[in-house]
Formats: sequence, C-alpha cells, structure tokens
Amino acid sequence: MAKVKTKYVCQNCGYSSLRWSGKCPDCDTWSSMTEEIISTGKKKFSGNSSIKVNDGTYNLISEISSVNDSRIKTGISELDRVLGGGIVAGSVILIGGDPGIGKSTLMLQLAEKVKDKKILYVSGEESASQIKLRAERLNFHLKNFYVLSETSLDIIQAVAERENPDLIVVDSIQTVYRPEIESAAGTVSQLRESTALLMFIAKKSSIPVFIVGHITKEGMIAGPKVLEHMVDVVLQFEGERTHSYRILRGIKNRFGSTNEIGIFEMTEEGLKEVLNPSEVFLSQRNYGSSGCVISASLEGTRPVLIEVQALVSSTSYGFPQRTSMGFDYKKLNIIIAVIEKKLGLFLDKNDVFINIAGGIKIDEPAIDLAVAMSIYSSYRDIPVDSDTVILGELGLSGEVRTISYIDKRITEAAKLGFKKIIIPKGNLKNLNLDKYKSEITGVEKIKDAVEKLI
Repeated sequence: MAKVKTKYVCQNCGYSSLRWSGKCPDCDTWSSMTEEIISTGKKKFSGNSSIKVNDGTYNLISEISSVNDSRIKTGISELDRVLGGGIVAGSVILIGGDPGIGKSTLMLQLAEKVKDKKILYVSGEESASQIKLRAERLNFHLKNFYVLSETSLDIIQAVAERENPDLIVVDSIQTVYRPEIESAAGTVSQLRESTALLMFIAKKSSIPVFIVGHITKEGMIAGPKVLEHMVDVVLQFEGERTHSYRILRGIKNRFGSTNEIGIFEMTEEGLKEVLNPSEVFLSQRNYGSSGCVISASLEGTRPVLIEVQALVSSTSYGFPQRTSMGFDYKKLNIIIAVIEKKLGLFLDKNDVFINIAGGIKIDEPAIDLAVAMSIYSSYRDIPVDSDTVILGELGLSGEVRTISYIDKRITEAAKLGFKKIIIPKGNLKNLNLDKYKSEITGVEKIKDAVEKLI
C-alpha cells in the first residue's frame, strides 16, 4: 500500500516543498503555500517493449484532414472575432475575469445564440433554480440547454458521455474536483488534473469546452501558469465596475490572432455588442476643452478612436504627482521628460494626470504624440482643434516615429468626420492622399506638432 504524506504547494505558481514557509521561494508571494495530501507510491518500470500501437494513432501531416470548416458560429460577432472566426471543435477555452464582470452572463448568452446545439452547463457555484432565475431575469430563451449542478468530475464525465452535447461550459474550474486526488478543490493539483480531464473529454469527443476561471487580486487567472499552457484559448474579460463597457481580450489562441478584442456593454438585458466602439468612446467628449486630444489605437485589426485627457495643475506637495489611467505610467514619465527637454516646459512643480476616457487600456506607442499634446495643451490652457486626430510614436530625441496600419487609422477617423489628421512624416511616403477627404499633415519633430496644433 502506498504511503501517504503531505507537501506544501504554492497556489500562485505551483512550487512545491516538503516544509511550509510564509513566502514562496519561487514567486515571492506571501501566504500562498497550502498543504496538500499526496501519495508517494512509485510504479516500477516494467521494461515492456511489446506495446501494440494502432496504425490510426499517427499519420503523415499531408493525410490529416483540415478542420477549418468545423468552426461553430456563436451568433455573437464580437466573441467570434476574438476566437478567430468561431469555436473550433474539440478546443478548450479558458475565460477569466473579475467577480461580477459578466463571465456567466456571457456563457448564458452564448447558449442562447448558438442555434440547434445541445449545451451542457456545469455549475459548481449556483443551483439549477438560480441559473433559471437569472436566465428569466435576462429574458434568455434557452433551448437544448442542460444544467448540471455538480462538482465531481467523474459524474460530469459520465453525464457528458451519456448526453453527448455539442458544447460544455464549466463554471468554474476552481469548484470542480477529481475524487481520486485527495487535495481540496481549487488547489494546484486539482486545477491541473481537472483541466487535463476536461481536455481529454474535449479531444476524444471533439466537443468544445468553455472553462470559467477566477482571477487573483493582481488580475491574473488563479492557479498555476501551467493551466494557461494546457488549454487552447485563454480569454480575459476586463472592465471597470464604474463603467458599463466590457472588453474581451485574447491572451492566447492556437487557432487565431491574440490581438483582437471584443467590446460589450452591460445592460439590464445582458451583454450588448458594441459594433462601433469609436463612436461610443467619443460620445461624451468635450469640445474646445484644453487637455483633450483625439487619437486612434489599433486593437488587433480594428482601429478605435479614443479621447486622451490630461490635467496639469500646480502641486500642493514637495514631490509632484504623476497619475495615469489606461496608459502606462513609465511611458508617461518618459513623455514628460521629452516635453521638458524639447519644448522647454518645466513640470517639476506641477501634477500631471492622464486618463483614457471610457475605461479602455492602451499599450501601443501610436498615441504617444497625442499624450504629449494633451499635456502641453493643458499646461498652456490652450485647446486643440476638436476636429483633429493626432497619431505618432514619440522618440527620446523628440522625433515623431512612423506607426503601423496608418491607412486603417486614417480611414476610421475620416469616417467619423474628422477634418484634420496629424501623422508622422515618415508615413506620408506610401500613402495616397487623394483618396482621403481629410487634410493629412506630416510632422517630423514634437516642435512641428506644437506649431501645427497650438
């Protein structure tokens, strides 16, 4: 009989040790070492080389049929965009997000939109009556929708084999467990083995599986990083509690691009798709206000017009504040240093606040020049023309560097009626200006942008 003993496993990174410690030696996370029961029985290697292998277990890649035509359309265009065109048969999709952000609502809405498909919804957090109550409140008309309030994966596997559904949703992975593993549900061992069994079900029967996962206080998906390596697709559902807009972002996708995003609005009737995010983010912008500048960010293949807001005020402390919402804090400090060096502004006695309106987060360099111009406009208290869009990456020597997909950004700005567009001078070379109604001006230095705008 195998001996049973315990070990301590970090619930953040999966590091294991025979002794408990207050801080994980691998990831330096405090109070993450949890005791788990393990079996140390070792299987002897038999050395048997007479294992029979079927011919169908391996093939030439030229003989394997493609699965491009087997994608399932979800009926939600924003979700299809992030998934790369639909759900691939046999894929395992992990979706994470803050509590109350709308993960379960999105799964119920998916079940309503998918036509003529049998769906098995496994809930370890809610009872069947609670799920029905929520569906009625959201006015969802669910058909071929089976609810299983169970946490044992053995029972879940048996029901899946008997019903043979077209789609399985597990909400959430932290609540299910495998009985043969003696550690508690939600531990590293349970998360890893439970995901492995769900992957086995998906690959064996070509049934796509959606796994809902909790996240940590840092915003990462809870559990070991190996969880994200195992699944085929990892989606992050983002949004602010004070805003109604939600962003579905692809972190990993074996069947498509990871640069795409889907934008939703949370309403009383569930999640509503935002087909024109540029118009939504600019719907409440202030015309003629200093510190407000419009720029165009590219999320995957979709250009999104955003409003960059800056506020520069005299500091009341000995050390000035630098605060950014939706924009990288370190990049903000670099832009401020370039402004001070190349434009002669001295902001050492001023607080600088940057906000990307609408709660969206931008991490690409194409809005650097817009951030710089918004700071300059707020400092001088001179507004930038409301019909102008500013594009460009800012270098340390004050040069405005070229950006990618300039044609898509200009087209989106012109479609919404902007009359003047400032772009890097290097992007003018391969651009046909005759097909645009807007006035397009190229700038080479940050000083040139100030002369053109203010």
